[in-house]
Amino acid sequence: MSVRRVMGAETEFGVLAAGNPRANATVLSSQVVTTYAALVRRRLGASGATAGWDYHGETPLEDARGFTVPREQADPSQLTDAAPVLTAEEVAAEALRETGTHAETLDWRQVVMNTVLPNGARLYVDHSHPEYSSPEVTTPRDAVLWDAAGDRVALDAVRAIAASAATTGLDVVNLYKNNTDNKSVSYGAHENYLVPRAVPFPALAAGLLPFFASRQVVCGAGRVGLGDRGGRPGFQISQRADFFEREVGLETTVHRPIVNTRDEPHAERARHRRLHVIIGDANLSHTSSLLKFGTTSLVLGLIEAGAAPDLALADPVAALQAISHDPGLTTTVPLRDGRRLTGVQLQRLYLEAARAHEDATGGPDPDTREVLELWEEVLDALETDPLSLADRLDWVAKHALLLGYRERDGLAWDDPRLTLIDLQYADVRPEKGLHHRLVATGRMRTLFTAEEVERAAGLPPADTRAWFRGRLVTRFPDDVLTANWDSVSLALPGVRRGARITMPEPLGLTREDVDPLLSAAPDAEHLVRALAAARPALVHTGSLG
Repeated sequence: MSVRRVMGAETEFGVLAAGNPRANATVLSSQVVTTYAALVRRRLGASGATAGWDYHGETPLEDARGFTVPREQADPSQLTDAAPVLTAEEVAAEALRETGTHAETLDWRQVVMNTVLPNGARLYVDHSHPEYSSPEVTTPRDAVLWDAAGDRVALDAVRAIAASAATTGLDVVNLYKNNTDNKSVSYGAHENYLVPRAVPFPALAAGLLPFFASRQVVCGAGRVGLGDRGGRPGFQISQRADFFEREVGLETTVHRPIVNTRDEPHAERARHRRLHVIIGDANLSHTSSLLKFGTTSLVLGLIEAGAAPDLALADPVAALQAISHDPGLTTTVPLRDGRRLTGVQLQRLYLEAARAHEDATGGPDPDTREVLELWEEVLDALETDPLSLADRLDWVAKHALLLGYRERDGLAWDDPRLTLIDLQYADVRPEKGLHHRLVATGRMRTLFTAEEVERAAGLPPADTRAWFRGRLVTRFPDDVLTANWDSVSLALPGVRRGARITMPEPLGLTREDVDPLLSAAPDAEHLVRALAAARPALVHTGSLG
């Protein structure tokens, strides 16, 4: 067993125009994506239109429990296999054209709702939020790095909008890596993990429910207020906990389930299942993020090996919220077998099972050892002195900050100033965001430097198909028509109807696989011909002549 597997993250950013509180969120999100797409194309020296997203192969209504939801019965938010509705695009385009028709730095003739980035990620408008979906990676450390790269993308977009506001007349936009507006709306920070399809989905759900209900003690982002509107005073561990209503289900924005059943592998279906995790918080702390990805990968390994502990909760949704509502970490939740355990105790039992399994199967590799040791270190501290983790965990760092303000100014938990501090923690701007200030003053540990994060914002991971996707966008930006997770389509002058390159294997078309071809190709057509000779099954064209 190892923490190594194909994984990735999706982050929807909170969006706000401080000077225009009534600004349309879809317009603002379109502004963010369009601005960043234009910025990238200037950096690449591209002259054509931005590559679009190819929705071919997306199956958001297929349920892992063995059925497909009829389209007419689905909530509109589930229909992610088609471009954003035209009315939203028209609204955004009209608003942008009205305020920025002659901007020198941006071309508002084309509003971009979707774009593929040079690091292999996707940036797009999702339910009125800008969303960054990271490229596929193979380790928890890389998942943290390329998720943090999305924060840099958000920062660059915010800065570019602010720099051009005087000439465009557009609203200055702020972005926040958080999960709720405290007005009953929550937006996601999702994770994705590739698991073998041979593992029965009921086994996944059974093993994950107690883990997800308690995982927040190591990777919660912290939140002022209780309830979906934050109306009850207090502080809780998770930003998302109060928005979940079911144990298992297909939806992601309504009737949210702890375990999501979307069956959309973006890989060879007979072999792979993509576990779509919607229960997580948006993390800024590298340590919280590493534990989120690393411990989840370990627990998936336990389930795949049939070695997960039996910790069935009497009521997983109630347990999720009870654990979140107690930053003192003393609340116990009932199990079906009659035991009562705290969130930390539940996590400890998963850790012990993971350690036992590693010892029985030859010992951990370095990536796995790092996660196991960090997991144990953090759980030990949570049991003895939680505030000692203020330099590592998001929820503890935020809690410590808020306790300081409460003590200094005599603030009650329902004081609106504390809600503003909560929001400011998540601001992506280093000069404004409280998390970034903690990092700058040495009060929050990091795993990567700002330079490493910036590099990951422009370069894809080398050991997955994201390398090929990202390098195509970088090398031949004017030839890439559309792309998605498992294919790229190119327009080529010498190839009738262009070419579509399929990428069914997430661990294929890596730097080692394709860099010789990419380096030798003077243009996209030569690359396609060389790839067709080397990997004919992947290249589909009208005519290669």
